[in-house]
Amino acid sequence: MANLVLIRHGQSEWNAKSLWTGWTDIGLTERGREQARSAAEKIKDTTFDICFTSALKRAKETWGEISRVIGAKNVKTISDSALNERNYGDLTGKNKWEVEAQLGEGEFLKIRRSWDYPPPHGESLKDVYERVVPYYKSQILPELKMGKNVIVVAHGNSLRALVKLLENIPDDDISKLEIKLSEPYVYDLDKIGKVVSKEILSIGSEVE
Repeated sequence: MANLVLIRHGQSEWNAKSLWTGWTDIGLTERGREQARSAAEKIKDTTFDICFTSALKRAKETWGEISRVIGAKNVKTISDSALNERNYGDLTGKNKWEVEAQLGEGEFLKIRRSWDYPPPHGESLKDVYERVVPYYKSQILPELKMGKNVIVVAHGNSLRALVKLLENIPDDDISKLEIKLSEPYVYDLDKIGKVVSKEILSIGSEVE
């Protein structure tokens, strides 16, 4: 049996301003650091063998806060752009709620949460899935099959893609999944990597 913990980064400077962030490399706010530390308190009884993060600062900073709280500074850490947030294309840097007012709720929700509907010059969740899942299968899953405890610190959409795989969520239902900032998703996996249990550990954060 192995533990897999998924954690979205804490509040970033652009989350605080409700801006589409995507691939822009933005750091955490102090509130985001506090959220990361709150998440760490929820998982401090788990000993991790390896950590995977995206290549973006906000994910790395979140892991930095977590690792200090749980005493995991020396845990092997691998960062890769395969786990980066979705590219929001022409929407990058724009205020979400201003975009919603311009486009209308229906179009806004399709762009924000649907499976295969990219913003102009950006990625859909399907596009994100097609880079996250091969990376998971080639780099993360082998560690889990060896019985190692793994933590993945990444982003709302890269983690939505991974949860879709782990829980076999249909394309039409993935729009219902929202992952809150720094809220740990804890999975127990068997020796072939199949999920046998799941728990979400609330820290009272928001989706943003």
